[in-house]
Amino acid sequence: MALSPLTILVVIATIFPPSIALAKDIVVGDDHGWTVGFDYSAWAADKTFFVGDVLVFKYAVGEHNVFKVNGTAFQSCTVPPPSEALTTGSDRIVLAIPGRKWYICGVGGHCSAGQKLVITVQPQTLPPTLPPAPAPSPSEHEPGFGGWLSKKILTIFH
Repeated sequence: MALSPLTILVVIATIFPPSIALAKDIVVGDDHGWTVGFDYSAWAADKTFFVGDVLVFKYAVGEHNVFKVNGTAFQSCTVPPPSEALTTGSDRIVLAIPGRKWYICGVGGHCSAGQKLVITVQPQTLPPTLPPAPAPSPSEHEPGFGGWLSKKILTIFH
């Protein structure tokens, strides 16, 4: 018994969820980048961050850095060990887990001057799914590709 083309489409859509395509790169500070003298609280206030999104911290190498910290270190601007610093000037952080996230610049005085960011990451929302396709009725003649496509898809995903 071969699968109908609709069933194959539903299987493929289930295996490769469309939510993956919804993830986006978000440049922290937009055109301002990661710098001193910018209000990151106001910048983040109208944005929604989802699991799968990528924060991109853009800055001149050597002038700034990025540390992921906890809420206490964020409030007090406590800088972690230098080995934990991101320093490429185009640092990418994948938001993998929902919840609060805190980032600071560890260059002398930058955090206390406001170069810090706190965000809340939301779980990825999936679009509603279609109900399962009805089982095809048995027939001697398979519609479409004569069952060839169904067999190939099952071979690939088996």
